[in-house]
Amino acid sequence: MSETRADFHRRHLAQATQEAERLLARRAELQGGWLNWVAAELYQLKPAPYVAMVRRELQRLSQM
Repeated sequence: MSETRADFHRRHLAQATQEAERLLARRAELQGGWLNWVAAELYQLKPAPYVAMVRRELQRLSQM
């Protein structure tokens, strides 16, 4: 039986949040180079639905 989108989200949300927090923690240090660095980090992640989760968490945490 294949995993549903909701199951995948539930299973990976904590990890995606931790990844987003790790990426955000480097923002002050990397300053102007941060966006390029984040793009490179996200490019290395897989699968695509997980990358999308990390992006959403990055956006959510950035707006807090």
